[in-house]
Amino acid sequence: MHRLFVLALCFAPFFVHAKKRFEWTPALRTAYNKTLSLRFGEAEADLAAIRLNDPNNLLILHVENYLDFFRVYINEEVTEFKKLEKNKDKRLEIIEEEGDKSSPYYLFLQADIRLHWALARLKFEEYSTAFFETNKAFKLLTKNAELFPKFMPNKKDLGILHAIVGTIPDGYKWTVNWLSSMDGSMEQGRAELEEVLAFARKQDFIYEDEIYVYYAYLLLHLANDSEEAWAIINKAKLKPTENPLACFVMANLAMRTDRGDDAINILLKRPTGKQFHPFYYLDYMLGLCKLQRLDKDADLYLQRYVDKYKGRNFIKDSYQKLAWHSLLNGDALGYRKFMNLCKSKGYTIVGSDKSALAEAVSSETPAVELLKARVLFDGGRFQRAYEVLKDKKPADYLAEKNRLEYYYRMGRITHKLKQYTEALQFYQTALDKGAESPYYYACRAALEKGHILEELGRVKQAKEAYNRCLSLSPEDHKTGLHQQAKAGLRRLK
Repeated sequence: MHRLFVLALCFAPFFVHAKKRFEWTPALRTAYNKTLSLRFGEAEADLAAIRLNDPNNLLILHVENYLDFFRVYINEEVTEFKKLEKNKDKRLEIIEEEGDKSSPYYLFLQADIRLHWALARLKFEEYSTAFFETNKAFKLLTKNAELFPKFMPNKKDLGILHAIVGTIPDGYKWTVNWLSSMDGSMEQGRAELEEVLAFARKQDFIYEDEIYVYYAYLLLHLANDSEEAWAIINKAKLKPTENPLACFVMANLAMRTDRGDDAINILLKRPTGKQFHPFYYLDYMLGLCKLQRLDKDADLYLQRYVDKYKGRNFIKDSYQKLAWHSLLNGDALGYRKFMNLCKSKGYTIVGSDKSALAEAVSSETPAVELLKARVLFDGGRFQRAYEVLKDKKPADYLAEKNRLEYYYRMGRITHKLKQYTEALQFYQTALDKGAESPYYYACRAALEKGHILEELGRVKQAKEAYNRCLSLSPEDHKTGLHQQAKAGLRRLK
């Protein structure tokens, strides 16, 4: 009996299942970094080896989910989405049943996986499911915050959710309150992200790049602080010449902070090679940036995007931009050819594709001077845009839409040139004359008027402008404009 007891003790480890854990091992960190660098083949090989050597580490599921998410989000292919989506429930089931409930990663991973798939669903117009998955993730993160208040990865996700919920326009907020438990404010979310950012600066933090990106976009879109957003992203350790995803982030923020030349330089140096997953959206971005500088070769990159990309978004927009390129180079027939392709190709999920289709079906050819001023302005070339329109008058345009765009465009240009008195006058005229029209010019004019008045410290008038923006319902860009107006009111509270 004694010998049997000793023998049982010796062999016990072989019959007891090792406890499943959550650990960022060096090998798993490498796989995660390769995933974020879009080196999917290498990441998959690493994960396969880790599964053999460290099968009880549940953070493998975390990295695998990142891999699936980026594939779906970049490729936008329905069949791939349906195939990979099945992995979500399997991963959640394994974590729930086998994960260490005493770990802060136990609930965090379940929430993060749900958030990734909620974002992916937006690409395929599964809005209801995405909403409910986000709500479930919010509940899990909130519970985890109560159990582990100092767990920084949790604050990373919860912070951005708090900020977004806090800027939902009042017209939509009843839906959120009725259907979910989500709440928060921009101030709360910003404070949480700043806490994580401070933590990442002092010690090793696996999600350091992510938190810099989240915070930069919060500053840009919700705090209306483009200069600080650009400064923050340049303090990150992103390597746009080595990582296509980092290239996208840096170029996108350059474009959105009026640094068109910087964006072109970043995109021209993007990494290429078979080790990287194809990211054709960078061609679209480069074509757009070059169009905004009136470069003759802008069409090459836009054409490459529509030829090679098999996804859903920015196809109609690309054909519209190819049409604009033709028109700006004196090719009216080319304009009509590409606008016809805009009608028949692509989808209308994102706002820019909807706007492109609206122009295509209207059969209204843009006024060349207004179009030239618009693309120059969008690329941050404000003085060149001003030179195009400075001698024009509203009476030069027969169509009401063109007259409204003239007032709006001159408001935007003089605003960026810090000629605030003139800008406010142009915005007010666009608002007075365009409030009843279906175009977005009046709504955007009210928003930008609010931005100027806020900067000048005229709080009461700024609030009135933001509320005026919220009272208008243009056919295009309504949700985004209203969210920015709501963010402005939150800042002034």
